[in-house]
Parts: sequence; C-alpha cells; structure tokens
Amino acid sequence: MTTAIYPWQQAIWVRFKHREQRLPHALLLHGRVGIGKYDFARYLSQSLLCSQPKQDGAPCETCSSCHWFNEESHPDFRLLSPEQENDTDDEVSTTKKTKKKTQISVTQIRELADFLSLSSHRSNGLRVVLIHPAEALNVASANALLKMLEEPASGVVFILVAHQLQRLLPTITSRCQKFAMPVPNEQQALAWLNAQEIQNSKQQLAYLEGSPLKVQAEQVQFSQLAETWSLLSLGEKLEPHVTAPMLNAVSAELGIIALQKWLYDIVALKLGQGVRYHLQYIKALQGLADKVNLAKLFEMQNKTNALRKLALHPLNHELQIESLLIEYTKIFSQK
Repeated sequence: MTTAIYPWQQAIWVRFKHREQRLPHALLLHGRVGIGKYDFARYLSQSLLCSQPKQDGAPCETCSSCHWFNEESHPDFRLLSPEQENDTDDEVSTTKKTKKKTQISVTQIRELADFLSLSSHRSNGLRVVLIHPAEALNVASANALLKMLEEPASGVVFILVAHQLQRLLPTITSRCQKFAMPVPNEQQALAWLNAQEIQNSKQQLAYLEGSPLKVQAEQVQFSQLAETWSLLSLGEKLEPHVTAPMLNAVSAELGIIALQKWLYDIVALKLGQGVRYHLQYIKALQGLADKVNLAKLFEMQNKTNALRKLALHPLNHELQIESLLIEYTKIFSQK
C-alpha cells in the first residue's frame, strides 16, 4: 500500500485536489531531502490513476488500478530513477551499502516513447510518469525529456521530484509548474517521529537538520554515532586509531560529515553561539570550546571540508580520518 501523505503535507494536498481537473502536464515538486516529496508524488500518482478515489482525493486502495499500482505493475505508470542494483527508491539515503548508478540515462528517457504513444488502459484515463530525483538527469537525458515536455502527449502527466532545483536545466524547470514542498516545523516533525516510536527524536532531528524521514531511516547510524560522540568528547585524550574505524564504519562520507558537525558546534560555542547539532552534548562541547585553540580549530575545519569533497574517491579514508583525529587531539591548547 502506498504511504499516505504526511501531516505537514495536508494543506498542499488540498491545493492539488482543488485543481485536479486543470493540472498542468508537468509538475516539479522540490524541497530539501527527508520531507516526503517522493512519497507525496507516489500518492498523487496513485490518486490520479485510481478509478474510485475517495471524497478527499485519496486513492481507494481497493480498485484494480490501486492493486496494480501497489504491485508495481500499473500499465499507465512509469517510474524513472537512476538505474541501480538494489530495488529501493527512497528519497533519503540509508546506511545500506549498495552500488548505485547516479544518473538517469538517455536510454531510459527514450524508452518512454512507446509508453507515450499508447492510450490509457482506462477510457479517458491518465498516464503518469514520475521522475525521481530529477537532478539525476544528465545533459543527454534532460534534452531528450525536454522534447517530450515541449510537445506533451495527450493525457500524460509528468511529475518531477527534485532535491536541488538549481541543478536542473532552466529549460526543464521553465516547462514545469513548480511546487515548493512544505518542511515540517519542529512540533509536527517531533509528533510524527514520536508516533513512530523513535527514541531521542529531538536530538536526532537537530542532528539531521529538521528532516524527520532521514531520522527514521538513519537509526542504525545513530546507534553507531552515539559511541563516537562519547569518544570525541574526550578531546585531547581521544585515541585516533580507535575512533577512526568507527567513523568510517557506516561510510567515509557519513563519518566525515559527523566530524564536520562536531567541529561546527565547537566553533559555535567558542564564538558565543548555540549548539546546532548535538543537543545532548552541550556540556561536553562547552568544555572543549573553553580550551580549544581557535586558529587550529579553523585550520582543522578546512582540512575536514577538503576531505569531504574526496569522500567518494577511492582513497584509504580510514587513514585520512585517523590523520584528522590526530590533529584533533592537538587543537585543545590555548598556546
């Protein structure tokens, strides 16, 4: 069964249902990662294809169209996402290690031609093409899609989902009606996370910058990071050869991001500002900020940021991270 829309999406859902009869041929749903854009797009797709939608526009979940949709076999629906070896299309990254392709190929777009040339399976029905994430289109595939958007086939609705609007070709965005997807406020996000029985939801929401779906997806990461944060709290007493493998355990990129966020909070406290990411470690972070050498801290921040850019390169990241942690133990001196 398709995931229902989230509480913070109710208002925009009402907007969509009020204009269902005059929907444009191409929609572009955009916003930050982890707020449920993809789930909303699938829910909207199923609703448009449902033969007996409820009064509020929700799919009935009982008609043949809904069954086909939930079984990933609807003849009037196409999902385009980067070709990958695993079968998940979540909008948030999980800690599961899989080899994923990062682009939607021109071949995938061209294969839509036959689909667009057919009529709907239902009389006077729609066909829906969902593209997620839209920024995965490369130049060739974006240009191929552009031709389809310029001369839209009758009865077809394109729904594009984008995390980074600026990465799309302007010619693509200009042919879509853009909708900024709502970001839940803290109260909405915490209420939803608590309903999912997520522990320490307030702290985790702060760490992942207000994205509740990312919090839900990263529970394994949080259990691993908890011990890492305790070790980072040791400051100059930290043992780099012990901590480096832990930071690298999930992925080099997530480990480096964890270090970046830890350093950010030390800088914030040193400059008299509040903690942003580690609400449960304010006392420990303040103790580190009191004795840190600010110049050395900024220098380490720069090196960490530089390593982040190389996180996806085939380097020995554990050695790189260990080198950074050795430097970390040396910045807690006012001399």
